[in-house]
Amino acid sequence: MSAVVNISAYRFAPLESLKPLRDQLNTACREWNLKGTILLSTEGINLFVAGLAAEIDKLLVMLRVVPGLAELEPKVSESREQPFSRMLVKIKKEIIAFGVPGIDPANRPAPRLSARELKQWLDEGRPVTLLDTRNDFEVGLGTFNNAVAIGIEHFREFPEAAAKLSPADYSHPIVTFCTGGIRCEKAAPFMIQQGFEQVYQLDGGILKYFEECGSEHYHGECFVFDKRVGLAADLDESGHGMCFVCQSLLTPEELADPHTVEGVSCPRCYKSPEELQARALAEHRVLLQQVTTPLPGKKPQDNFRPLKIAARHDGLTVLDFVCEVFGHIPSGDWLATIAAGDLVDASHTPVAASHIVRPGEHYFTRERLQVEPDVNAEIEILHEDDALIVLNKPAPLPMHPSGRYHRNTLEWMLREVYAPQKPRPAHRLDANTSGIAVFTRTAAFARVLQPQFERGEVEKRYLARVVGHPPEDTFTCRAAIATTAGHCGARIVDESTGVPAHTDFEVLTRFPDGTALLCVTPRTGRTNQIRVHLWHLGWPIVGDAMYQPGGKLGDVQTHALGDAPLSLHAWQLTFSHPRDGKPITFEAPKPTWA
Repeated sequence: MSAVVNISAYRFAPLESLKPLRDQLNTACREWNLKGTILLSTEGINLFVAGLAAEIDKLLVMLRVVPGLAELEPKVSESREQPFSRMLVKIKKEIIAFGVPGIDPANRPAPRLSARELKQWLDEGRPVTLLDTRNDFEVGLGTFNNAVAIGIEHFREFPEAAAKLSPADYSHPIVTFCTGGIRCEKAAPFMIQQGFEQVYQLDGGILKYFEECGSEHYHGECFVFDKRVGLAADLDESGHGMCFVCQSLLTPEELADPHTVEGVSCPRCYKSPEELQARALAEHRVLLQQVTTPLPGKKPQDNFRPLKIAARHDGLTVLDFVCEVFGHIPSGDWLATIAAGDLVDASHTPVAASHIVRPGEHYFTRERLQVEPDVNAEIEILHEDDALIVLNKPAPLPMHPSGRYHRNTLEWMLREVYAPQKPRPAHRLDANTSGIAVFTRTAAFARVLQPQFERGEVEKRYLARVVGHPPEDTFTCRAAIATTAGHCGARIVDESTGVPAHTDFEVLTRFPDGTALLCVTPRTGRTNQIRVHLWHLGWPIVGDAMYQPGGKLGDVQTHALGDAPLSLHAWQLTFSHPRDGKPITFEAPKPTWA
């Protein structure tokens, strides 16, 4: 296989008609299968290109006919493979970023010192300051003996770093050097501008020195900005590499390490899956704090509540559709909503009352400039992985948008934190209930986990503090629960038309204040099942504003922030992980009342 020829070259010269030249070079380099980078500017050209020798020669012939580039002389080396992955020809303000006006290498260059002259100076032991103008990580791979590093991470920082040096401290010659000489074309004139005397630039840089003088007075290798990373004094590849994630220089042994994956990691920046998960968890906890401070629903904003058209509604007018689905709302109210432009389609365009709906379409009701009630945002992320987000939900906090709540809901907040993912609740907890809440991170995992809840395969354990002392240590309730909501949305026991429900109870502690702490295991999943069963048995939950002592029903569905808490806590959940099917258990810390 033919060796790959690598050329690097630059020339400061006034160039014109840059766009036609760029297009010409782009076309030619692609035709000749050359790869690398060519930078064009009104101040000159800078290039790093690799390919077969014949095609490289064609490129040089093309460039040398450009006015100002007739004397373009590249530095040449060979490599065993193509060091570049693509071909780029760009027009830039400068061919080497510096940012200081008035520096004109083409017309006012600093004096040049050839590689052979520098070697002679060093052989003779002449007093000289060798100033390395390169970035710190380049210096780390190799530099001249006793050279002074300017101490920068990018060449744009050179002027600020050089301004900290005092001309009074340098009575002997200063020789600036870099990889191929282009940076010194600006660095050396800048230092002269700053009052330094006897400033030279090493003509052709380190690579020219290697070519003419070998490794004498130099230790290590020369960093190059391609896949070869480092060149030895014979201009052959050194075997070193670079991690393009953390910018670390890598030894041949580190390159062979299994943790070195190009563009992903190296032994110095590799993180185990557990470390990556812990870092992501920490970041999401910070984001969650930011999303909830202040509460997102505090700012007045239009809320859009979704309406999906089912097959049975095909062909209805939009007015007939909403009147059928929301039979408790008078048609006059819907007409007023439509007239105000607050019934809209998926593009948020208002629709007319006579508009015909089709299955699968989405519409929205708009609630203008809503300020939502405050909620408890002390959400704790207990665990996360690629499939799940497990939280300790505080109360009061609704799980998903409903009623007066849209942005002040757990689902909305998590979607802000985990965007572009859209976490989905795998089950439901009442706004007033605290404890374990599980969300899936993708629809695919939701399709695996949600059916476990629907089939009753998930083992749930709650803690509840109740009014009174149940006489038995363990007891069960199998009272059927109504399928429709009654007073203020409450469900009650309905043995005639209700659906079967089963809850097991165990008394953990009987307190002197006349309350008791129970461990509750629901075997079915009916709405408000635990609260309804305990209220039916005569042991209502402490702080329940709906199911009150004495068989009374209250008028409050969701507690206000600052109200006495509902003493019901989702304590433990056990289910099969949706990724691998293995059983897993999560437990939320007990609240103070427990």
